[in-house]
Amino acid sequence: MFSIVIFVLTALCEIAGCFAFWAWLRLGKSVLWLIPGTLALVAFAWLLTYVESDAAGRTYAAYGGVYIVASLLWLWTIEGARPDRWDVLGGAVCLIGAAIILFGPRAAAA
Repeated sequence: MFSIVIFVLTALCEIAGCFAFWAWLRLGKSVLWLIPGTLALVAFAWLLTYVESDAAGRTYAAYGGVYIVASLLWLWTIEGARPDRWDVLGGAVCLIGAAIILFGPRAAAA
């Protein structure tokens, strides 16, 4: 359960940080948007280190599914574009994949 909370916080930080850069470069916002954006991206990287996993790559792979669903929620709540059925289906498949990666039984290391 702790890992799920961390993944959600991590996704929020990553998306907010990336959106700050998007807002600056694509929406013409002030360069000052990069300050909170950079801080959010630092928090994103730091938070990922708290996920219970034996390997960084496995953590990043599992996080990818959470990131995709969080991005679709951002699309809907912040950008006002409602995800269609293919977005929802794709997000569900990604979450299932993330759960398999994160919670699947592992053989003990030799």
